[in-house]
Amino acid sequence: MALEEAEAQLAELELLISMFPSEEEFVVSDQLAFAELRDYVEGVSTTPPHSRPDFVIKHKTDTVTTKGVDITISCTYVSDYPKVLPEISVRCAHLSRAQQTHLHNDLNLYLLENCSGEACLLSAFEWVKDNATQYIDKSLSAPVPKKDSTLVPTQETFTRLWIYSHHIYNKTKRKNILDWSKELNLSGFSMPGKPGVVCVEGLRTPCDEFWSRVKCLTWKRIMIRHREDISLDGQDGSIDESVASLRKFTGFDEAIFDPHGNRGNHMDLGQLYQFLSEKGCGEIFQLYFGIEGK
Repeated sequence: MALEEAEAQLAELELLISMFPSEEEFVVSDQLAFAELRDYVEGVSTTPPHSRPDFVIKHKTDTVTTKGVDITISCTYVSDYPKVLPEISVRCAHLSRAQQTHLHNDLNLYLLENCSGEACLLSAFEWVKDNATQYIDKSLSAPVPKKDSTLVPTQETFTRLWIYSHHIYNKTKRKNILDWSKELNLSGFSMPGKPGVVCVEGLRTPCDEFWSRVKCLTWKRIMIRHREDISLDGQDGSIDESVASLRKFTGFDEAIFDPHGNRGNHMDLGQLYQFLSEKGCGEIFQLYFGIEGK
């Protein structure tokens, strides 16, 4: 992190704290990261902070149709902010996942077009305050779809997604990946660092839901490197039994393989290959890295 970016981040944080003095409005989630940032800017420490400040702005809507609806804006600085956008997520109990995705996409587009290279959190807050009710209004007024008994049941499919990211450092992202996989009953693993690797497996709908959530976070680069879909039609036993028999992983955990490098953010890829091989999926290594594992 360059000193110039650190100074801009600290100045914006201090401005936000002065504008939202109550913890009911603004909370710095990681006080240690905030202290490290301040010490670096003030010259107390010459080492750039390892942690990234993250914080939450809370807002209650006040329109006639949505009065009192709680909206939470979570933000985590990246090292190059404000040269690049921070990681911002907006949460509201009245929004479906699809509506939240739509809101996030519109917010990011607005920030890219209007705040590129500048501190943008106040602009993001004002945009959410002015525009979020449009999405909430749609949510509150949307009719509940009726069940159609004539619909043909959707064929169940077992899915395994192999996701590649340029890097996975941020602790909030890492927590989201762990929490969402457990919430959606997916097994697999996540390897943080540079590069980042995530595998999730389970029924297709939860896998697709996991991907829709993950890809909406701010990434330098993220993609599905490989996808496996296996029809459960005609499988012996119940759907749960069929899914259990196809899983290669038990539960979902972070996988750490002898971190090294200047910042301890590179994993031992040889150990990753051995791990994949033990799970019966060593061929995936070449799909990720273009070379045969050893």
